Amino acid sequence: MIEAILYSAVGLVGLAFGGELLVRGAVSIAQRLGISNLVTGLVIVGFATSMPEMVASIQAALAGSPGIAWGNVVGSNLANTLLILGATAMIMPIALIGTGRRDAVVALIATLIIWLMTWLQTGSIWIGIVLLAGIAAYIYWRYNHPHSDAGDDDDETEPTTTLNWAIMLFLGGLGLLVVGGSMLVSGAIDLARIFEVSETAIGLTVVAIGTSLPELAASVAAALRGKPGLAIGNVVGSNIYNILLIGGATMSIAPFAIPADLLTYELVVLAGSAVLFLLIVSYAKQIGRALGAFLLALYAGTIVIAFA
Repeated sequence: MIEAILYSAVGLVGLAFGGELLVRGAVSIAQRLGISNLVTGLVIVGFATSMPEMVASIQAALAGSPGIAWGNVVGSNLANTLLILGATAMIMPIALIGTGRRDAVVALIATLIIWLMTWLQTGSIWIGIVLLAGIAAYIYWRYNHPHSDAGDDDDETEPTTTLNWAIMLFLGGLGLLVVGGSMLVSGAIDLARIFEVSETAIGLTVVAIGTSLPELAASVAAALRGKPGLAIGNVVGSNIYNILLIGGATMSIAPFAIPADLLTYELVVLAGSAVLFLLIVSYAKQIGRALGAFLLALYAGTIVIAFA
């Protein structure tokens, strides 16, 4: 058991540091190459912060553990909406200035697609390709229809690293992600067997929280810097990437049907959280500490039920 815990812990650390290095390297490369802030944030940072989830899910699927793979996708989205948004609001209330509505609708639609796929119990490479085409279409649409949130403009920052150093950061982060993801999946599978709980429960909790650490750090930093649009965009953007990009890549490489036990509770909560998020960004003026505490309480409830 100690070995499984150590593998999981070291894997989580590897994912956390690897994700951080990958994001820093990707942003620095984009700055050095003169890529716009919009493309950097939407494509490069969005993709880079989703790499821990992607590595963990793909490796779990290839290891014959679809419960961990898809539990990670669903659990990461629950963590984004309830844990990360709630924790961020507890640290610094998030002002809502008309941002995130269109993306929240896309995230809800993507969530319903996953629910339908699970209900139909179907899996194929073609479904994965369709999901990947969906994220490509989203990026194209978002690039051509950028939002303009008043008071939350992008900072024009000068590159702080050389191109060679940025590439080293990127490659080093990628390497840590691969190694960390492999160790985390291996440890998570062993823990599920030792404690006699489902692999889906482990994917929903341990793996999902660990792979969501880059998003948590990014949202808290954005809120502290007075960038509410970035904090909200990070959460909803990650949710969309998790389903369409990570789900699509996982399904394309290992076309297993999504575990049916996710239908009993987790996907219902996921759909409910997506609707709640859409209502919040549409009608609330801010996500204050009271609402943040409510979101954290909901997340705690999902953790308890996952192991029940």
